[in-house]
Amino acid sequence: MTQPLPQALAAYFAAKNRQDIDTALASFVETATVKDEAKERRGLAEIREWMEKTRHDYNDTAEVQGVVRDDQTYTVTALVSGTFPGSPVSLDFRFTLVEGRISHLEIG
Repeated sequence: MTQPLPQALAAYFAAKNRQDIDTALASFVETATVKDEAKERRGLAEIREWMEKTRHDYNDTAEVQGVVRDDQTYTVTALVSGTFPGSPVSLDFRFTLVEGRISHLEIG
């Protein structure tokens, strides 16, 4: 069942699509982790580096297709387009929220 997107996730995707790293980063807690492309980033500094690198390498945007909630975990399916082979591709963004902010994101 598709759920509404929590504010932190809506803000993250809107900022990501505008390539606004500062606003996207504001959706995360300071100790957040991100797992993408088999690498884990810990803390806001590493997450910022990951956002800057993916923006530079892929110039990607994500169109939300659906949302499923399981307690504090949200799986967001999005159509991701950019300058990478096979674009566009459907990916799952698995978010864990703590007090309304992103504490973990895994993309796969």
